[in-house]
Amino acid sequence: MKLVTRRDFVKSFATAGAVLLTPYSRVLGANDDIRMAVIGLRGLGRYHVGRYRKMPGVRMAAICDVDQKILSTESKKFTNSNERIQTYVDIRKLLDNKDIDAVTIVTPNHWHALGAIWACQAGKDVKVDKPVSHNIWEGRKIVEAARKYNRIVQAGTESRSDPALQEVFEYIQQGGLGKMLVARGFCYKRRPSIGKVAGPQHVPEYIDYNLWTGPAPLKPLTRKSLHYDWHWVWDTGNGDIGNQGAHEMDMCRWVLGQEKLPPRVISIGGRFGYIDDGETANTQIALLDYQPVPIIFEVRGLPRKFGDSSMDNFMGIRVGIVIQCEYGYFSGGAGGGWLFDNDGKKIKQFSSRGGGGHSLNFLKAIRSRKFSDLNADIEQGHISAALSHMANISHRIGQESSRNQIREVIKDNKEMVDVFERFQDHILVNKVNVKETPRILGPMLKMTTETERFSGDFADQANALLRRDYRKPFVVPKIV
Repeated sequence: MKLVTRRDFVKSFATAGAVLLTPYSRVLGANDDIRMAVIGLRGLGRYHVGRYRKMPGVRMAAICDVDQKILSTESKKFTNSNERIQTYVDIRKLLDNKDIDAVTIVTPNHWHALGAIWACQAGKDVKVDKPVSHNIWEGRKIVEAARKYNRIVQAGTESRSDPALQEVFEYIQQGGLGKMLVARGFCYKRRPSIGKVAGPQHVPEYIDYNLWTGPAPLKPLTRKSLHYDWHWVWDTGNGDIGNQGAHEMDMCRWVLGQEKLPPRVISIGGRFGYIDDGETANTQIALLDYQPVPIIFEVRGLPRKFGDSSMDNFMGIRVGIVIQCEYGYFSGGAGGGWLFDNDGKKIKQFSSRGGGGHSLNFLKAIRSRKFSDLNADIEQGHISAALSHMANISHRIGQESSRNQIREVIKDNKEMVDVFERFQDHILVNKVNVKETPRILGPMLKMTTETERFSGDFADQANALLRRDYRKPFVVPKIV
């Protein structure tokens, strides 16, 4: 009699079409609560905790933050309501807890990928905030981990669950306004200087700075604020094109129906108007050269003009998208917007009411065990995040350039010339001294979409920024 080995059993089980479970997985019954944990409790993390606490079929099981002060504050909200909650400082200890089914990761960007991969390996389903990655390579690794461990992994690009956008994008894709011509994304948000310090700053004892730093290089804190301003430092953040832009890039790519990276990218920008401890661009133009319809993204952190407090807009949009077509355009973003004809006359409004659809979509997919049920599967989140990373790579290997030098490079692209002239007017009315804070022209980079690597001129420099060197033991593995 031939003995059946464990390998034979697992192989036959998979062949029969069953869903393979990781060692820590459990099969959820229709009436079982999904036991949820939130990792990262500042701002958006608190919002997620509050939302899950109110959702039927969900039980908040744990919260985690490297800041023990905020961890204590949030845990008291549970004890005051006679609710049980487990608290963790170290994400690894939380992931060892077999009584947690799913996690939401709302940490700084540099922790997103490693946290999501570790969670998949621990048998948890994952919702990971945007951008899902800090660089292109690690974004693809999250996708690989999700598939390998049969995990439901949702990207935090909530607009994918917006019924108004679903409706209007279908209308545009079916030719309701004729052919699409250009997809524009905007982040016009005031971003003042973060200041400049003379040396290393004190990190409060109640923050585990080693854990906070995680996969990034462990360096002294050299800015006034540890929190939030990490967005403007390359070791931990991706600038506003990766912060807010992850949403608008995703909406633009969604309406275009593009499922891969664009073949080319170029960035024009700089950190204008002040010299501080920030590194990322506060004003930036990026061309994601999809064919036949490109995406053009604009970042502006300076006000409408010097001394003003208000911000510019384009066709009424400060943060959002404009999809220009043959016979009109859509202007809007999260929550919907308006269709206009080419004379600017309103045609139809699309509006969403209420919220929570994205979280409900996540819970539905957890129960069905079908990642195809997700409105924003992790692969969609990876590709959209990578658009921002591509633009930033062009910027980071760019060179100081004059107005005429930039115009010469983009002269054959009418849309880019127009955007650059508006960009130039913007920095002039803000009295920017371009000798002190210069314009940076990035090279036009070519992307091989199948391998997600650059080719051609500047490929070596660009590919060096596809991933980072990770600090042990916080290493994103090559084989997940």
